[in-house]
Amino acid sequence: MPASTSILTINGGSSSIKFALYQIGEALERKLVGKVDRIGLSGTNLTFNDSSQAEPGSRNIEAANHGSAANFLIDWLEQQVGFTYIRGVGHRVVHGMQHTEPERVSQALLDELHRISPYDPDHLPREIELIEAFQRRYPQLPQVACFDTAFHHSLPRVAQLLPIPRRFDAMGIRRYGFHGLSYAYLMRELAQLAGKQTAQGRVILAHLGNGASLAAVRDGCSIDTSMGFTPTGGLTMGTRTGDLDPGVAWYLMQSENLTPQQFNHLINHESGLLGVSETSSDMRDLMEHEATDVRAAEAVELFCYQVKKWIGAYAAALGGLDTLVFAGGIGENAPAVRARICDGLEFLGIEIEEKRNATNADVISAATSRVTVRVMHTDEEVMIAKSVCHVLDIPIEKEGIAS
Repeated sequence: MPASTSILTINGGSSSIKFALYQIGEALERKLVGKVDRIGLSGTNLTFNDSSQAEPGSRNIEAANHGSAANFLIDWLEQQVGFTYIRGVGHRVVHGMQHTEPERVSQALLDELHRISPYDPDHLPREIELIEAFQRRYPQLPQVACFDTAFHHSLPRVAQLLPIPRRFDAMGIRRYGFHGLSYAYLMRELAQLAGKQTAQGRVILAHLGNGASLAAVRDGCSIDTSMGFTPTGGLTMGTRTGDLDPGVAWYLMQSENLTPQQFNHLINHESGLLGVSETSSDMRDLMEHEATDVRAAEAVELFCYQVKKWIGAYAAALGGLDTLVFAGGIGENAPAVRARICDGLEFLGIEIEEKRNATNADVISAATSRVTVRVMHTDEEVMIAKSVCHVLDIPIEKEGIAS
């Protein structure tokens, strides 16, 4: 890879680290992208795609935790590209509480993230670990935290409140919403593709993947979203319950003698599509077996039913609907799921054109549909890269991404 000024993005999940390197020119050009997955499990693997090489690469590694995975990744990046020309590192930080904009990492910010890490024990401790690993190795390299909650800072008060004693609200225990980097990207792309007037209309964004949520957006601002205090709330997901009657928590902790840690693992890693199907958290696997396995069929049906309900609820909150956007691994690549979700929503003005939907076309709604239904690829990493450039005052002449 040629030596040039670049931005490194880090997107840490519960058992993975996604990364990308963007060269800065007239536009951001992605030169390297990859992922370390199965961290802390057997078969930890690094996969990557270097734009200067014809074939993607992979290698098996050992990484017991995110800290050791980060150190391996830093060593590998030193060999591949070096850090001389990297101007900054951008991190996706799932929970940001009151932070409404990306922010350069400081000790005060790290202290705050440590303090609120119990809010999201599956993500925040690992994201902090990644930031601190880069800080130890390259203390002079600027790092920028990009908060997944920031997009939803516009939620009206009624959409933030939880119906618990007010003293908890004063402690910051309320609905925040997540997938904000994805939603920010989708809204920017929607404005470019369909015009600012469309983006200022009544929009529902459906980020459907292993983690899944919906957001209701009006006048370009989030007015409600399905995830709440943590990313566990809202829709049924790959391994997360989504919304759950709190009485179930009390009953299970009593009857199964579950500790808080065991209950947290149950609702985040053993539930959702995996829990209902008892076989897989992957929608592709479930759809392949739903004709012969009632458990798989019920998991798919539950997911589609819940998404449909949220669309109806958010159409009510928005006072109507102009645009519905499907994104994420399921939203972008599963025509049958999109069709099932939209089936029966004709009363909202949603009509799907079967052939367009089957080919994952950009617009899958019929010509007669009052609501425009779109399929859009989302890109959290490029939003992180753009945020780093903004915070560090690095000019980009063009907003787009060079191919």
